[in-house]
Amino acid sequence: MNNLLSFLIGALISIMIMINGILSGSVGNYLSVVIIHIVGLIAMILALILNKAKVNFSKDIPLYLYSAGAIGVFTVLFNNIGFSVLGVSMPLALGLLGQSLTSIIIDHFGWLGMKVVKFDIKKSFGLLLITSGIIIMTIF
Repeated sequence: MNNLLSFLIGALISIMIMINGILSGSVGNYLSVVIIHIVGLIAMILALILNKAKVNFSKDIPLYLYSAGAIGVFTVLFNNIGFSVLGVSMPLALGLLGQSLTSIIIDHFGWLGMKVVKFDIKKSFGLLLITSGIIIMTIF
């Protein structure tokens, strides 16, 4: 089930980049980011209401964990900017490369409280395949 959900996330991200990029072309990069996040906020408020979920802010949560919202805003903004020139596939492919490299570094050093998972030669092969694919996509 988790594999299927992860696959669906990838499909939704592709659709999201396209829709957000088209919206950005209509109303501008910054206004589109505001609209996207207001609609997302409304959708989450409705989901919380429908699920009768309680919202609790814990004082034990480090402040830096709240930065994910800002990271989300910049992710949408940068995708919108890239979409107008690169289309859907290149921002997605380059984003995958950035995610892979960053996650390898975070795992290797155990940053942000993560369990240390050292980089090994097997991961180099996957990284090489991703990079090769992006180079081929860029050239052709």
